[in-house]
Amino acid sequence: MNPTIEIGNVIHASERIKALVKHTPLIKMPIFSERYEAEIYFKREDLQRVRSYKIRGAFNKISSLLEKKNVSGVVCSSAGNHAQGVAQVCHYLGIKGVIFMPSTTPQQKVQQVEMFGKEQVEIRLVGDTYDASYEVAHEYCKVHGFEFVHPFDDELIIEGQATVGLEILKDIEEPLDFLFVPVGGGGLVSGLISVFKKYSPGTKIIAVEPEGAPSLSTSLSKGMNTTLHHIDKFVDGAAVKRIGDLPFAICKEGIEKVLVVPEGKICSTLLRLYNEKAIVVEPAGALSVAALDLYKDEIKGKRVACIISGGNNDISRMEEIKERAMLFEGLKHYFMVVFPQRAGALKEFVVNVLGENDDITYFEYAKKNSRARSSAVVGIELKNKADYQPLIKRMKELGFYGEYLNDSPQLFQFLI
Repeated sequence: MNPTIEIGNVIHASERIKALVKHTPLIKMPIFSERYEAEIYFKREDLQRVRSYKIRGAFNKISSLLEKKNVSGVVCSSAGNHAQGVAQVCHYLGIKGVIFMPSTTPQQKVQQVEMFGKEQVEIRLVGDTYDASYEVAHEYCKVHGFEFVHPFDDELIIEGQATVGLEILKDIEEPLDFLFVPVGGGGLVSGLISVFKKYSPGTKIIAVEPEGAPSLSTSLSKGMNTTLHHIDKFVDGAAVKRIGDLPFAICKEGIEKVLVVPEGKICSTLLRLYNEKAIVVEPAGALSVAALDLYKDEIKGKRVACIISGGNNDISRMEEIKERAMLFEGLKHYFMVVFPQRAGALKEFVVNVLGENDDITYFEYAKKNSRARSSAVVGIELKNKADYQPLIKRMKELGFYGEYLNDSPQLFQFLI
């Protein structure tokens, strides 16, 4: 028997959570529809309370616990949207919550959890990683008799997230051909699989995960749920080392395809959403839209929905987001440039090497008195991607070319 979530439980969850959880809009996007020659809709979970869908599962889980027994309090481990969802639910239901967050969590995220939980929530900063705080949270539950609220590997959590699907099906006028869903731990996508399998089996569900944390695609390729040894945590809302066991079992049977999107592409999409439609999303929230380019031939002429999973983007990350986007688009390049140690060398580089629209955005140079030539790390921003090869040609012809640094990740981490 294929694992699934009981649809009756999802319907019950939708009734249970509606006192606090918003029915978020499903909006047709004319610009994107024209671009992809398809009907493109956005399910705007970034407009949810706490600005992500995570509150759905948290409310369903915690309120279900309170219905069944006396609960002293709840515990979760999270540095992101799950923590905010749990905090808001604890405040609304008047139950004590203890939230464990890594000591490395940005202060902005800590403050958000405090704001949503108010006097009902106690925050404990423990360990340098999520895994470390997760272990301490479990020990706390054992000692104090509190209930642990997992972010994704729990039936009640999945049933709560699945209510996103009920809303989509209620709002869409014609059946969907494709549904693009961001994937981290898998709670959302596994819930949606269960709903669409029952009510819209013709809809193809496309899972989307970041290139730096491909837990689902790796596990599917190996035929078993697999823990990744290392992940890029940049897309923090979807960067997990291991997808949940229950979500993975459901995904094995219900996913049409898994698309893996580079972090730079996600950043580029995030900026496009802001610049074109003034939609503020977090990196994970842009995943489903970023995947459209990878599937543009298949979706042409089709009806498509993208889950915008969250909008909790820290403004302090915008410079890095812009940088990653420009690197992906081929508009930002870093070089080790060789300069002869003579007067006028820099002027010659600026006048004869740089193009009319090229701009130096980074320059680090140390003069060496005992050498005829010295190097500088130079960052150059281009207006057009096509200007790259002519730039390289001029650098080599005039003897300035040393080394291209964009492809040297260990050096690169010091530059962005």
